Amino acid sequence: MNGYFRLVNDADKTSIKLIPPTDGDKPLDINDVVEYMTMKNYACDLPTLRRAVEKAAETENVLLLEQMGHYKERGCCKLTIAPDKMSVYAKFYAASEGGEEMSAEEIAGDLQAKGVRYGIRHDAIEQFVRQRQYCEDILVAEGTPPVQGQDAYIEYYFNTDKKAKPTLNEDGSVDFFHLNILNHCNKGDVLAVLHPEVPGEDGENVFGEPLKPAEVKKETFRFGNHIELSEDGLTLTTLVNGHVELVDGQVFVSDMLEVENVDNSTGNIEYEGTVQINGNVSTNFSVTAHGDIIVKGVVEGAELQADGNIVIARGMNGMGKGTLKAGGNIIAKFLENTTAQADGYVASESILHSRIMAGGEVNVDGKRGFITGGRVCAAGGINVKTLGSEMGADTVVEVGADPKVKNRIAQLQKQIEEDNKTLQSIMPVLASTRQKIAQGVKLSPEQVKYIQSLNTAAAQKSAAIKESQTELDELEEQIGGGTQAQIKVRGMVYPGTKICIDDVSMTVQKDTHYCRFIKERGDVKTAPY
Repeated sequence: MNGYFRLVNDADKTSIKLIPPTDGDKPLDINDVVEYMTMKNYACDLPTLRRAVEKAAETENVLLLEQMGHYKERGCCKLTIAPDKMSVYAKFYAASEGGEEMSAEEIAGDLQAKGVRYGIRHDAIEQFVRQRQYCEDILVAEGTPPVQGQDAYIEYYFNTDKKAKPTLNEDGSVDFFHLNILNHCNKGDVLAVLHPEVPGEDGENVFGEPLKPAEVKKETFRFGNHIELSEDGLTLTTLVNGHVELVDGQVFVSDMLEVENVDNSTGNIEYEGTVQINGNVSTNFSVTAHGDIIVKGVVEGAELQADGNIVIARGMNGMGKGTLKAGGNIIAKFLENTTAQADGYVASESILHSRIMAGGEVNVDGKRGFITGGRVCAAGGINVKTLGSEMGADTVVEVGADPKVKNRIAQLQKQIEEDNKTLQSIMPVLASTRQKIAQGVKLSPEQVKYIQSLNTAAAQKSAAIKESQTELDELEEQIGGGTQAQIKVRGMVYPGTKICIDDVSMTVQKDTHYCRFIKERGDVKTAPY
């Protein structure tokens, strides 16, 4: 039993008996004694009481409070209701010697008087009555918290990560048979399962007030053609062989168009889904796909444009006129004399005399792994084995700013220049006309109409210049804000190679090995790999 105390009310005096704990239980806390005596309006010398309580940790002792008798005190309790109204604790105080202790009915009555209507722990109260444990907080009432429900969610059975990288062989080259970027599906495949929402259950606090669980979110499927929804509305299944992808929360399955070659036998190809070419794409032909373009052979001076990825297993020699444009990634064995633009990353084993732009990274890290000649721009960084050429081919590599942003800046600058020229040709005519009118010269109806058109054109050009300049300022501020993008070279960088990071650049002056190029304090710096 814990240490506790009880009053001794005699006819001519009042004392307090302090009882030590048994079996190593908790000793008496002076705060409990002071709290009780304050509640009952008994006075005492605090230092004397403190010494007596400390002594009571080892042995029972009695402290005289006053030379005056009082009626015997009944047992009582202090109820503490938690701020969240989910629990009530009772601290019990012993009756005076010979006084009456609280019954279970009285304890329950005190709780009800406090408004406690729910969750009363009668077992705890009965336990206290059987073995009274004083000066300790005992849980006598407990509410039931609400059971939170579960939001509905959709489980997809295909890869929804647009940033998935291709598998690499041991030598660092791309394994074109295991790219991990296409989600093929066969007729009857389950594409997604909807797990419905699970509603919660109400709770109740100790005052009997209901507690509502949080609202759960519902979910529904969004899907396109070639997909079947089960009768219970919980499963999506493909009706065709093809390619599945998730676009803005909507599941699409597209049939794959498969041809041997793109040449005179097919003409140009434009297709809603994915196009697979088992052979080659000849010069001057074009392939446009709203899905992916997969070429298992080579691409010559052709034009390929895909909303998804472009994969060329044996590479591309664009002959100075071939172009690639992908809303996703571009992966090719090699790129030579080619212009390529990818919103995602570009991966190749070599890039020669090409103009490459990537919204993500450019990785040229295979067995050969060189970038020689041309210009390679990547917002996310460049990884390469050999950079530049021993023969001094003009090679520029650029990271940091999104190439699309830089192109837009160039377009805006050109547009502003053209609009300013137009405005400068109009303003002298308007000024001369105003001068003539001030001198009393009357204009013919045709002249008035012409001047009005010039005024309208001047206003339109001024507004266009202002709008273009605002956008230009925002984009220039964006690319001037600094970046963590860098160029990593795990082999040789040849002299004459130009390195650009954001708005600063440098030209490599001597052979450099196994290094990184970073932007630091407004300059391009060389750092260890």
